[in-house]
Amino acid sequence: MTMMYGSELEQKFARFDDELTVSDGQLIAGYASLFGATDQGGDIVQKGAYGRSLSALEAKGHRVKMLWQHNPAEPIGIWDEVREDERGLYVKGRLLDGVARAREAAALISAGAIDGLSIGYRTVRATKDDQGRRLLSEVELWEVSLVTFPMLPQARVSQRQADEAKGDILHDLATAFDDARRKLAAREPR
Repeated sequence: MTMMYGSELEQKFARFDDELTVSDGQLIAGYASLFGATDQGGDIVQKGAYGRSLSALEAKGHRVKMLWQHNPAEPIGIWDEVREDERGLYVKGRLLDGVARAREAAALISAGAIDGLSIGYRTVRATKDDQGRRLLSEVELWEVSLVTFPMLPQARVSQRQADEAKGDILHDLATAFDDARRKLAAREPR
């Protein structure tokens, strides 16, 4: 789904993918956009589409904003890293614990109630392919939001990784305690 801000700024929704991680209730990492994937609006973001915009932001000392549901009145965190790689637009950031909506977002993500990312951008260059799909070759990225309804069905949130990591840590601790108990029991005289 492409939506407009005023007359120029659009939104492109994508679901979190299997590589999204949420740890310590505040840290988020994953893909906000996948190259070559056709979204439900018929748009395809091409590799390199974000490069110029990200370079311009960096040169000015600005950052891509982290918003709640594209609401400019509700920033909820900081994107510490926003970059293109071979797969798409990778984002890594922090929900701010001092912001009530950010704490709510962390809880909703952990519960699986929120599973989407969406970009707010302005199209700089695009063409149409022979199937009528819009090929976005350059966009000006403004923000990446946590959203309820994503646009790109191929990318999904997965709490499994964060949960498995927590499970691994707990398992390791339990094993360490069991080993320590066995060693202590072996040393005690009977």
